[in-house]
Amino acid sequence: MKFTISRDAFLKPLQVVSGAVERRHTIPILSNVLIQVSESEIRLTGTDLEVELVSACEIDKGAEGQVTVPAKKLLDIIRSLPDGAAIELTASEDKATIRSGRSKFTLATLPAEDFPNIDDWDSDIQLVTSQAVLKDLMERTHFSMANQDVRYYLNGMLFETDANILRTVATDGHRLAMSSCDIGQPNLTGRQVIVPRKGVMELLRLLDDVDNEVKVAIGNNHIRVETKGISFTSKLVDGRFPDYRRVLPQGGDKTVVADREVLKHACSRAAILSNEKYRGVRIALSSGEMILTANNPEQETAEEIIEVEYQGESLEIGFNVSYLIDVLNTIQGNKVKLTLSGPDASGLVEDNDDDSSLYVVMPMRL
Repeated sequence: MKFTISRDAFLKPLQVVSGAVERRHTIPILSNVLIQVSESEIRLTGTDLEVELVSACEIDKGAEGQVTVPAKKLLDIIRSLPDGAAIELTASEDKATIRSGRSKFTLATLPAEDFPNIDDWDSDIQLVTSQAVLKDLMERTHFSMANQDVRYYLNGMLFETDANILRTVATDGHRLAMSSCDIGQPNLTGRQVIVPRKGVMELLRLLDDVDNEVKVAIGNNHIRVETKGISFTSKLVDGRFPDYRRVLPQGGDKTVVADREVLKHACSRAAILSNEKYRGVRIALSSGEMILTANNPEQETAEEIIEVEYQGESLEIGFNVSYLIDVLNTIQGNKVKLTLSGPDASGLVEDNDDDSSLYVVMPMRL
């Protein structure tokens, strides 16, 4: 096996597939990247048995073959070479040799035949959208995913197809984020699948804010996302996502409209003196005004008063200020709308001019 390629052309696909590779693994070959060479193309594959990433790039001429080499060491070597350097990689028996200029590196290899492939599977649902749309949907909700929760089905993101709508939902039990987009495919079958947290984070890393086409295929146990030169496959979480529609607050009769930047900065300042463990902030509403107060066990207090559009009766409610800041960082409009019904009911937060995303935050007792 042998091929020659420029450092820049090799580095990008190598960085892509390295995202799936586990640094410390009980199975040694999972620390390696699979390199498959044909006459005109190299295919690189990395996997941790849950997520698989494949990236391909063209070469002028190669000697066919396949081998696996340590992913991190190979990436560090290629990254350290000067821009525009020509790289020659050859492999035989249990060694791979990388030459560039007057540099030479020899890496131990493992047989390509032992490299695990995700089994062939059939997809029930195929949809096509743009990278920008898919990335935006995920960015609007991913921060609400649970992390290492015993309710394993919360450690990921729900993808839901419904008529011509693609929807993402994430919750950690204390807050919920939901975003929907019409992708113009009216015959989509209704389906719910949970993509694990690592798969979500890898997809966010891979996708760009561009209109390049992306194909999504969903099967019983896998999801595959393909875009130019890159194929991402992830196993799905085997579990049932909670019925998010039951969590959405109904009948909120108190509506507050605030300037998003003003509210975000007020929350950020109040957070400085909030309890570091519980992060609670008290919101007191009266006509045209919102007062945010926070305190901590050292008896230190912060108070912020901002003008808001509100004409209802007075109300006091407590929230985790970090959850509010996460939402305010994600909403893109100038004005934000809070819908409340009482001190013990969840609050609904939305962009005042865009109802495609909504956020639910549970109240805190302070």
